[in-house]
Amino acid sequence: MSAVSLWRNARLATLAGDMPWGLVDNGALVVEGERIVWAGADDRIPADYLRRASAEHQLAGTLVTPGLVDCHTHLVYGGQRAHEFEQRLLGASYEDIARAGGGIRSTVAATRSASDESLYQSARQRALALMAEGVTTLEAKSGYGLSLHDEARCLAVVRRLGRELPLSTRSTCLAAHALPPEFEGRADDYISAVCAWLPELHAQGLVDAVDAFCERIGFTPAQTRRVFEAARALGLPVKLHAEQLSDQGGAALAAEFKALSCDHLEHLSDAGVRAMAASGTVAVLLPGAYYFLRETKLPPLAALRAAGVPLALSTDHNPGTSPTLSLLLMINMACTLFRLTPEEAVRGATQHGARALGLADRGTLAAGQRADFVVWALDHPNELAYWFGHNPCRRVVVAGEERA
Repeated sequence: MSAVSLWRNARLATLAGDMPWGLVDNGALVVEGERIVWAGADDRIPADYLRRASAEHQLAGTLVTPGLVDCHTHLVYGGQRAHEFEQRLLGASYEDIARAGGGIRSTVAATRSASDESLYQSARQRALALMAEGVTTLEAKSGYGLSLHDEARCLAVVRRLGRELPLSTRSTCLAAHALPPEFEGRADDYISAVCAWLPELHAQGLVDAVDAFCERIGFTPAQTRRVFEAARALGLPVKLHAEQLSDQGGAALAAEFKALSCDHLEHLSDAGVRAMAASGTVAVLLPGAYYFLRETKLPPLAALRAAGVPLALSTDHNPGTSPTLSLLLMINMACTLFRLTPEEAVRGATQHGARALGLADRGTLAAGQRADFVVWALDHPNELAYWFGHNPCRRVVVAGEERA
């Protein structure tokens, strides 16, 4: 029988039930092993748990929320691209830089030349920064290797992060991210290669989901379909970078394959919204990239809300378009730039972020859920969206164990 611990006298933002925030004042959590076995009012803790508890944590009325879920990152790469940020400020567009050999390709070159250990150590430092702000689950994509060998190396780093850090990781294959130089002018051949790599990467246990960049400077809907068909043959769920720079109809294509999520979505059409709603696909909003690229076209938030599409939120950490390592800042930006409510933004970084990864066992504080939660030096969960530029995270529990 697993040990039982009590976390008492807290303001719980459970994000469960019908009440705003699922708020429980003077609440308590009972944790047994890796799971929450009870959540509710402190004075109603079942007597059996009170008798069996081997540890009790008095939280003095501080705020407790589910652990944060960063559901879209590109955490593993070599080098950096500060010079491209400067180029954009001088007038070059993201697409101009990419077509001139910069952008993703420049990071591919740096990643391929980096050692396995340097890739791991740099990704580890980034993960630690996110963890310090309450992230307990993190997705990371490949996509800067663009060869079987280098994609496998990057995906292996994600797996190693999950083994060696108190962090749950999900590994997404984004080999269909950009065209590598050795396939110049042969995009269809490259997609054939990607489809051939997927079974081997999956057999090595390196892949939880498959993603693609469906865009004018990425891959066409027809090429993306081939990748999705290869993923479906392996039983792997799909995700999509969709409608970031233009409307390619990618969201509707992804919805056809019951995609876990479509991400970015600034140019999403009404038809794309309807398709996502019908398939249960989550919309992942990435305000860091929107801000850093100085975009002006907002995702169609009113249409997504009206259709009942879940809204997730993530850092999109990457070296070119969103080099942030603060999911808390993204919660604030989602409110200030996208006009999400604080509750929508916090749910986006917890409950709906988990859903975007196909994880039903986290994102809320309720019996049966994984015991991932954060203690904040705050009074109300709306303060997670209000304060920015400092870190109110005080304690983090992952799978029932408190981080040192």
